[in-house]
Amino acid sequence: MKNKGYEAKVLREHEGDIMGRVTASAPGKCILFGEHAVVYGEPAVAIAIEQRISVTLESVQTGETPWKIDGMQFDSRKHPHVQALRNRLWQTSQGAPGITIQVNGDIPPASGLGSSAALSVAASAALRCARGRWYTSTDDLQNPATWAEGYSSSIDNSDVYTAENRELSSQKSVSSMKHYVHGKEVTSLDECALLAHAVEAVAQAGRASPMDASTCAHGGVVLLSDAVENDVEYLYTRRLNMEDGERTWHLHSVNLPNSTEDLYLVIGNTGVYAPTSNQVAKVAAAIAAKPERIKEIQTIGVIARRGIQALKEGDYEAVGRAMMENQIMLQGLGVSCPELESLIRAAAPTSLGAKLTGAGGGGCMVALTRHPKQTSEAIELAGGRTLISKFGNAGLTVDECENMPLWATGQE
Repeated sequence: MKNKGYEAKVLREHEGDIMGRVTASAPGKCILFGEHAVVYGEPAVAIAIEQRISVTLESVQTGETPWKIDGMQFDSRKHPHVQALRNRLWQTSQGAPGITIQVNGDIPPASGLGSSAALSVAASAALRCARGRWYTSTDDLQNPATWAEGYSSSIDNSDVYTAENRELSSQKSVSSMKHYVHGKEVTSLDECALLAHAVEAVAQAGRASPMDASTCAHGGVVLLSDAVENDVEYLYTRRLNMEDGERTWHLHSVNLPNSTEDLYLVIGNTGVYAPTSNQVAKVAAAIAAKPERIKEIQTIGVIARRGIQALKEGDYEAVGRAMMENQIMLQGLGVSCPELESLIRAAAPTSLGAKLTGAGGGGCMVALTRHPKQTSEAIELAGGRTLISKFGNAGLTVDECENMPLWATGQE
């Protein structure tokens, strides 16, 4: 018996030159509290910024190269995140057609602002929209219990972290694939965050925190902890096997009770490149040499919890103070640098608080302010390149979806 999925596939075969197109976008992020301490089990808080990455997929014209990205032939070595998503969602061995990909955005690469995670989240959503999803029931499209294929925190999808694709459909009988839906409504924030974390882990040789992917998917303010926290919205739990054992993270969303219309983040980029792995290793070596320095990590955890409480209460002056205290501790750990310190000092007179964001050693700082123009000008006078963002921003969105699906898997 033919079903909706089969009919959709046949429809695509007869559409000729009708071009399908889907665009999804996701924000970058910066870290308010908890850098480095999160590696040792302390909480950390990230916030979505206004700057975004958008990914547009289009079906290819007859005779074109099967896969292109930004007008060039696709090279998996240059685009490991996209390649990892292909392995999970768009397998040419299963008949997936070629597509063209266009990436746009205003998040500087290699700046610690989550550009790769935003790309992975947006690309995950675009590919899912373009592919569609099979359901056992259409009663609730966002409930993974009704999915006949896909990835979810509520389902044992350990294979999502390997290069080998095994979607849920491989664990259910083909007869359960009863309903086929495509387009915006099949997009799941949880699935996109999970896929983005998985491909980040692949690209980073098995080591990746889910904080960036979750913040880019859900937007707003995201709390990562090694325990389920009270008085915040629990999102899901992530587990990843690393060389030093399994890591478990619990992700939460922090709701802001008061208006943030007059609050801004001003991000200052030093232009100094400092790999995250080097800074993490630097802190680990310092603690190994003097184990008592773990108390500094614990102090950052205490400061982070004060900042979390201030966020929940809408006390943004206290949030700023916690940021400054966090910066003092990070400076003591040796992960700041003169360029960062210069930008932080410049921002201080017009901001509620300022600190480095990310691993440090270079990269970016962030200031919380009600005077974004003055703060930005001060940072630029000190030699930084600035971005201005509202405080708390939307997560993943599907902005355009026409002539879907590009690839409709189905029963023959």
